[in-house]
Amino acid sequence: MILPLLLLLSFPASLPAQVSAKSPTAAQARQMYQEGRYKELVALVPSSPANPPELDLYRGLALARLERWPEARAALAAGRAKAPRDERFLVELAGVDYKTKHYDAAKTELRQALALKPDDEYARNFLATIYLLTRNLDAALENWNKIGKPRITAVTMEPNPRLRDEILQRAFAFSPLSTLRLSQLRTTEARLDNLDLFPRYHFDLMPDSAGSYSMDFVSVERNGFGASKLEALASIFRDLPLAIDPEYYNLHGAGINLLSYFRWDQNKRRVSASVSMPLEQDPSWRIGLYADARNENWNLSRTFSGASEPLAGLNMESIEFGPELRSVVNGRWSWQAHLVYAYRRFRNVHDVLPAYAYFFTNTGSLEYRMRTDYTLIDIPDRRLTLTSWGQGSFGKNFARGLGAFGGIEGSLELEWYPQPSGEDYQTTLRFRAGRNFGRATLDELYQVGVERDNDLWVRGISGTREGFKGNAPLGREFVLWNWETDKTVYTNPFLTVQVGPFVDIGKVTDPSGVFGSTTWLWDPGVQCRFRIFGDIVVLVSYGRDLHSGSGAFYETTSR
Repeated sequence: MILPLLLLLSFPASLPAQVSAKSPTAAQARQMYQEGRYKELVALVPSSPANPPELDLYRGLALARLERWPEARAALAAGRAKAPRDERFLVELAGVDYKTKHYDAAKTELRQALALKPDDEYARNFLATIYLLTRNLDAALENWNKIGKPRITAVTMEPNPRLRDEILQRAFAFSPLSTLRLSQLRTTEARLDNLDLFPRYHFDLMPDSAGSYSMDFVSVERNGFGASKLEALASIFRDLPLAIDPEYYNLHGAGINLLSYFRWDQNKRRVSASVSMPLEQDPSWRIGLYADARNENWNLSRTFSGASEPLAGLNMESIEFGPELRSVVNGRWSWQAHLVYAYRRFRNVHDVLPAYAYFFTNTGSLEYRMRTDYTLIDIPDRRLTLTSWGQGSFGKNFARGLGAFGGIEGSLELEWYPQPSGEDYQTTLRFRAGRNFGRATLDELYQVGVERDNDLWVRGISGTREGFKGNAPLGREFVLWNWETDKTVYTNPFLTVQVGPFVDIGKVTDPSGVFGSTTWLWDPGVQCRFRIFGDIVVLVSYGRDLHSGSGAFYETTSR
């Protein structure tokens, strides 16, 4: 009895000594890892719920060095569960996911690690690098800027633009041998957009052996009538058979754009022309002059109730012209101003009740318009922006009985790219509203429908009927929501095709009661967008108006 009892008492005392001899301390495990003894470390620290978090950390790191990724992830996850406030486990888990190309998971883990330790420079640099690798330069810069990076040593162009160097260099808010900041990139993009010469462009940040970067500007530039005869023909004759668009860009490399439009549709004749250029070769400022003349036939039998007989054969001639000025203050804010003189004349106005005759008064007018654009929210890592603009105007009609008029209009637009890079599933949600004050003539009313001269789209309602304008509801007050998502289904260097659904919701009213929609308009549909040569856009849509049960097929082109 004594011998078994002695054996029983001695066994537990000898076991901890054996385990202690085989299980290293955290300091010993760290030293083994630093010395590269990865296999030995893994053998001495088996997977166990009893392991302290530090041993799980070095076991996971050793397994990662041995490229045993599932085991490494399991060890690091076990350590994180034991020490949820230790950001090192999240950083190392991100390293495993990076090596196995699970970039979204790595970004999530690094963001969580930085929430625990915002001043972790390694984690911040790691996260920025992954964003750059997944072609989200904006998010990469947002993170790098918090640690004073990246430093750029050169700015290159691909291909080299024909725009004069003195103008192009002033468009770039950053320069070599400096730290590139996201705000500088945003300002550069706004100035380039103000030139209206680069319909498609992007920036590539390329690392060098010294730990710095070079910035490559890759662009499609508008020059002359087009880069080739085929592109020029496609641009000029894109609106055939009823219109042509002679447009000449970047005259003498000075950023001077000459645009014109000729439409000979028998019911919607129109001629317009404009010239614009950088002010004193500064791409932050753009000055222009435009003129627009129209001769249009209107059928208001369905949209105007202020006549004793349907007003079906109205003709309107109008001309307007004036100067305009645009300014880019920075990457978030810009503004523009217009001074417009207009004259309109109406024919075939019959049986209109006297109380509503002012809508069809022959008159000249002088109007001033001011608009400001501002980015409210910009979240680069989510690829989400919320932009806004507001516009106010006031003027005077010179005909007796009309007098002063004005208006306010505003917009909020949410744009989201759910994919880490590219334009796949581009989603846009837009809200617009506006109101005019005073006695307005027909051409000053808002129109909610789809038509070439109107941008308040409700795509299930055609703005014309048998070629005549006036089919869509009109009025002095409107509210409009537009939602659309576009999926890229085909792309090559010359053609990109996007397809997706949309929903338009809107209403237009008028204080007179003789114009406006009788109810809210709900119009779902589908559209297809073709981008040709990176510049010319052909849009084809079909929308269904749920209130009337009718549909509208629409096609338009633009640059």
